[in-house]
Amino acid sequence: MSTRARLTILSFMEFFIWGSWLITIGAYWFQNRQWSGAEFGAIFSTMGLSAIFMPAITGVIADRFINAERLLGICHLLGAAVLLFLPEVNDPSTFFWVILLYMLFYMPTISLANTVSYTVLVGAGKSIVTDFPPIRVWGTIGFIVAMWIVSLLRIETSALQFYVAAAASVGLGVYAFTLPACPPRAEVKKSDSFVSLFGLQAFSLFKDVKMALFFIFAMLLGAALQLTNAYGDTFLHDFDKIEMYQQSIAVQYPAIIMSISQMSETLFILAIPFFLKRFGIKRVMLISMIAWVFRFGLFAYGNPGEGLWMIVLSCIVYGMAFDFFNISGSLFVDTQVKESIRASAQGIFMMMSNGFGAWLGSTISGLVIQNYFTNPDQSMNWKEIWLSFAGYSLVVALLFAVLFRHRHEPTAKAS
Repeated sequence: MSTRARLTILSFMEFFIWGSWLITIGAYWFQNRQWSGAEFGAIFSTMGLSAIFMPAITGVIADRFINAERLLGICHLLGAAVLLFLPEVNDPSTFFWVILLYMLFYMPTISLANTVSYTVLVGAGKSIVTDFPPIRVWGTIGFIVAMWIVSLLRIETSALQFYVAAAASVGLGVYAFTLPACPPRAEVKKSDSFVSLFGLQAFSLFKDVKMALFFIFAMLLGAALQLTNAYGDTFLHDFDKIEMYQQSIAVQYPAIIMSISQMSETLFILAIPFFLKRFGIKRVMLISMIAWVFRFGLFAYGNPGEGLWMIVLSCIVYGMAFDFFNISGSLFVDTQVKESIRASAQGIFMMMSNGFGAWLGSTISGLVIQNYFTNPDQSMNWKEIWLSFAGYSLVVALLFAVLFRHRHEPTAKAS
């Protein structure tokens, strides 16, 4: 099997696991368990809490002690065991701790999968900017396939979604051990200082004003991503309470409608090399931020009836909003660092975007929605919720345009 095919399978499975439950856990929480919105915000914050330190820690381990592909496999096998136990939990407090444990195993695998792909591609003499996006696009396809399976099987509100994810996690955990070896690149010496021994050199990137600002805005955009992940599917499910929308396709199969977002990703992922080379990271990320404004604004005025086109357009815009930030950002970081801290740097990017960003976005949004946008009968004022998110994204975009300085040089490696 070719290198590209092997990495394609890796990407597909990595995001199939996430797609099996990420978008539909809100429906499981509110429709099946009927626990509170504030508690759900805490549940979703586990992604952020785990990503604050685990990707950075595993990045250091992969850079200095253990093959990245082996560490990837171990994390997925341990995560599968936790997923199998999750449906047995019957109270929100315990659910929080169990899913936090799972996220401690899963979140590092995203950056580890990137590290494995980058290492294998570079070793094969390929360009990560041009050769990685066509491979990564299959991760999005995996996410879509998982969402469709969960939706068509009508298990969006069922614990069965976690069993689907567990089975896939076992498969990828075993498969990871068959991937090309990605040994540690940094040599460990007895004379190494504490900083050197534990691979903390990557944190020196924060001394560079440009990189520090890049990571801060990655955190702010990471918050926006968690808002749409946490509440998108729940938003569509809530229209089931309105008789005129109950038989609409958006209410009957919300996960399928939401999967349009991932379908859009497949197109924008392939466009990343062109946009990065032509416009540079600043403009690409600014486009992403503006896309988030439209993503939330269209949701605010959309509905499953005559406003369905706005929901669909919002999902299409999501592809640009997500890819131009998450994937382009990862590629940009890789071009800015030495090979010896590649995994650590990717871990820091994950820490800021899917760690601090996800935690802040999930925690604060849960509290704000519960206190300001939830009615006495526990129904939610979705229009106001989405407009507030759109306003937040607009402020971030304006600040980024003014503060982040990066000169684009089309022929330079770091562009």
